[in-house]
Amino acid sequence: METIVAYTDQESPRNLYPQRIVSPVRSGPCCFTDMEAVGAPEADRRWVFQYRRCTTCGFTVRVILRELPDTALVAELRTLLENSFVRNIGELE
Repeated sequence: METIVAYTDQESPRNLYPQRIVSPVRSGPCCFTDMEAVGAPEADRRWVFQYRRCTTCGFTVRVILRELPDTALVAELRTLLENSFVRNIGELE
């Protein structure tokens, strides 16, 4: 997954969402209570994620919200389950 977050201590923290976010390298004690969502949830391949940024120090992380289902795998499992419970006519006699 590519990210728009640049982790550096050489620049001051900046929120230029959706192009770029400059974040400190390490989180601070304020990050436990002062994180807020930045932008709407986004999808990248099989994951839905959202950026969270500390309002005090600017530390930013990407939080995975959920996994998108693999449609090919779901279809294969559905077919397998449908066929698992089918009885042959010969079994009833």
